[in-house]
Amino acid sequence: MQLTNTQRRDFDRDGLLIFPNLFTPDEIRALRHETDRLAMIEADYIKRERTGALRTIFRVHEDDGPTRSTAFRALSRTPRLLGTAMQLLRDEDLYIFHTKINLKPALEGTIWAWHQDYGSWRLDGVPTANMLTYLVMLDDAEEIGGALYLLPGSHKLGTLPHIEDAAVGALNQYSVKRDVLLSALGARAPIAVCGAAGTVAVFHSNIIHGSGHNMSGRDRRQLYIVYNPVANKPQSVPKPRGDHVCSINHAPIRLGGDEGILAAAAVDAQKRPHTAPA
Repeated sequence: MQLTNTQRRDFDRDGLLIFPNLFTPDEIRALRHETDRLAMIEADYIKRERTGALRTIFRVHEDDGPTRSTAFRALSRTPRLLGTAMQLLRDEDLYIFHTKINLKPALEGTIWAWHQDYGSWRLDGVPTANMLTYLVMLDDAEEIGGALYLLPGSHKLGTLPHIEDAAVGALNQYSVKRDVLLSALGARAPIAVCGAAGTVAVFHSNIIHGSGHNMSGRDRRQLYIVYNPVANKPQSVPKPRGDHVCSINHAPIRLGGDEGILAAAAVDAQKRPHTAPA
């Protein structure tokens, strides 16, 4: 998938691009089935709300570990994602910093405060903010369902001061400081990232973003894949976070084919428990 000059300019200006219906209904259906399989696993890589509802499934792109997934691994290597990441980052040697599936259960899915991803990734020792996040919609995304909000152009503000006090609570621990955030919001209007399942958004690691509570009666699932140049891999820091949020596998990944998702999904289907006929 080759980006146009206009798309490149738009990304440099806004720090984001949105690709409607980038993945087909068949591909999304296969990825939903795989998400359902992963949701049945109990592992450290899976986080839940206080109510017990599923919140996040980490590390779905590798070929080892409890949350490994052939289908999501294939997805992360498609020209539609990895190929465009190489173009936007102007580097062919990329690795995956982390992957996660965020789930917002109907009525229960809670907020993510306004933040920049690099606000915490810099603490992981990543030298620069030259990183990209791809959001793949596994369900239709509507504002009432806790849509992601992005603040276009905010990546040009650089890395802003964030709250780093665990006492404020996990949801706000790495949010942009209030006075800085109010200034940024006063200068530009946020956009809600909505669309049909299969839509993809890509954004710069210094884009200010956040999401609201899922007030709808439908669950909302979104996959996030973060690409980082090998040259920008983290330096050593005291008390590094786990491999599921800051990968220690810095080997460059190579492009696969666009047909890989459905082929891989057939492999993953064999891992699902089968119910005997009544």
